[in-house]
Amino acid sequence: MDRLKVVILNKQKAVKIPTGTRLLLRRCCHAVLELEHFDGFAQVDVSLVDNAQIKLINAEHRHIDAVTDVLSFPMGDHGHYDLNPATGACILGDIVLSVERAQRQAVQYGHSFQREIGFLTAHSMLHLLGYDHEGDTVETMHMREKEDEVMHELGLTRE
Repeated sequence: MDRLKVVILNKQKAVKIPTGTRLLLRRCCHAVLELEHFDGFAQVDVSLVDNAQIKLINAEHRHIDAVTDVLSFPMGDHGHYDLNPATGACILGDIVLSVERAQRQAVQYGHSFQREIGFLTAHSMLHLLGYDHEGDTVETMHMREKEDEVMHELGLTRE
């Protein structure tokens, strides 16, 4: 899968984005699509936001008035996606990631900021492709296995 466009917008000023983070985001998106054998052109939009911004988006779209780490807004339904008319790419959807929350969680879980950002991106990409993790189900276990596989592929295993 070498035909992936990842549009990254840094919409926050709370956390300085470390060098290499944008490349990591692209690598994570690419790794998930490789794992899933996604064929064709694809586009993903990633917005890096602060806690206040993600809380507002969470309240607006999910009616949950709380900060969260990442939100996924899939554009597809059962493998069918809107197409970008200019490029023909499948628009997989949007990822909104709180870098403030990711930074805090990295410390909390005792691993690097890069690992946390990578995990959240892979997690969100799987949501864009239709995976879910509600409750203690087989689908939840399957999604967790996919996340672990991507993290291993990228060398971002638990430390």
